[in-house]
Amino acid sequence: MTEPLPGQVRLDIFADPVCPWCLIGKAELDRALESRPDHPFAITWQPFRLDPQMPRAGMDYVAYMKMKFTDEKGIIAAMKPVMEASERLGLWINPSLIERVPNTLDAHRLLHWAALEGVQTPVMAALMRAHWREGRNISNPDVLAAIGEGAGMEGAMIHRLLASDADADTVQTREFHARQRGVNSVPTFIVADAHVVTGAQPADLWLRVIDELAGTQHQ
Repeated sequence: MTEPLPGQVRLDIFADPVCPWCLIGKAELDRALESRPDHPFAITWQPFRLDPQMPRAGMDYVAYMKMKFTDEKGIIAAMKPVMEASERLGLWINPSLIERVPNTLDAHRLLHWAALEGVQTPVMAALMRAHWREGRNISNPDVLAAIGEGAGMEGAMIHRLLASDADADTVQTREFHARQRGVNSVPTFIVADAHVVTGAQPADLWLRVIDELAGTQHQ
């Protein structure tokens, strides 16, 4: 968990790397942060699995999508706004490469350890890229270790931790508490532990929030 420094504002983001609207919401937020490099946010990615009942081994992607959206027509209708938004933002996702929908508990464990090393946002970006653009299985320990290494973490340590149950209870407890507090969809953003913003909001909204916070801090 990233504790804000003096003058910073805490921004908790409940998200799952396999959630397409989390990917889009992150891209919109990133645009705003790039436009305001002196933004006040101290960002923490909080665990929230899109499907906590997902089998440990995951599911075949096509079978999972048909289960959720009935048939190919339903899948196309559900993915159309996702594809349009991703193209508008230059994300160029490629769902056709995805073979399995993973259980993301281990991905969230990796994010928990990444937070301790100050590299949580790069790891979340890499998890999303691996799933949505590269079709890699982000429940695979080798994939997770490689993602961690890419952000400067120690791959051998990640392998050792993933082979155990380390911090699984911590991640699941934090997700459970979020659901108890009323978080029931992702992405959900909580600003300063008080103001809730749900869904993939446009960059313009975040620019207004940043500017309002700057005005408040300078009063």
